[in-house]
Amino acid sequence: MIDEKNQTFSINILRLSINYQLSTPSYQHLPMSNRIDTTFANLLESNQKAFIAYVAAGDPDFETSLEIIKTLADAGADIIELGLPFSDPLADGIVNQLAADRALKAGMTTIRVIELIRRFRETHQTPIVLFTYLNPIFTYGFEAFHHDAAAAGADGILLLDLPPDEAALNKDLSIGAGLKHIRLIAPTTPPERVKILAESAEGFIYALSRTGVTGSHGAPSANIASLVASIKAHTNVPVCVGFGITTPDQAAMVASAADGVIVGSAIVKQVELYPSTAAQAVRDFTAPLIAATKASS
Repeated sequence: MIDEKNQTFSINILRLSINYQLSTPSYQHLPMSNRIDTTFANLLESNQKAFIAYVAAGDPDFETSLEIIKTLADAGADIIELGLPFSDPLADGIVNQLAADRALKAGMTTIRVIELIRRFRETHQTPIVLFTYLNPIFTYGFEAFHHDAAAAGADGILLLDLPPDEAALNKDLSIGAGLKHIRLIAPTTPPERVKILAESAEGFIYALSRTGVTGSHGAPSANIASLVASIKAHTNVPVCVGFGITTPDQAAMVASAADGVIVGSAIVKQVELYPSTAAQAVRDFTAPLIAATKASS
């Protein structure tokens, strides 16, 4: 059982640490313009598509995870999705479930995810989007988490199990400044709901190429172009596509129809297979995917 007093004390200590770091000249402050918006503006100007990489924070351990996300940034990933380890990741397939389990067993917590972001920001400015479920954020404190994550250097958040209309019904879940709220749209999302989600979108839209959980597909859908077009009819926010992308050819195909390519489980699998050389394995795997994404622009 979690000791709530100790957890509250730890959170308060972290917030003091973040405030101190923000006050020191060496800390790279969050820019006035959100990094996600700046990244997509730069990509549009150079006529390129975004490559977005997902990894689980703290997998297989804190220091290796930090090395991995730095390596992804150095390899050319435009945005990094950082999964917050959770004990009941219902929307994830077995690859990402095992990654979350490894991270939790290695001592990863919500507090340490924020510290991981802060450490990354000491050297890198690649945008970070937190990929998470509501429970850890609600336990931390919805408003406090947004403040602390943004202060540490996070740019966006994708809450998998919190629909925006449900959030609007609960005042405790509607106060979340500092992070762009990324929306999910699936092929099965009704047209009227696509319109609502698209018109309220921030940062970018995560369009699922298929239904199901992460990592359960052999290839992306062939109907990506029509899906992206149906979303773009209601918004100017970039539309990026994920689920089922594992090869350079698939990345190129998706990039030809969307504003960005999202790869998750296939990257996480490299960490599972090569834990002792995870950063290099991730670099070797993602390099051709990034090259294909950029070549198709």
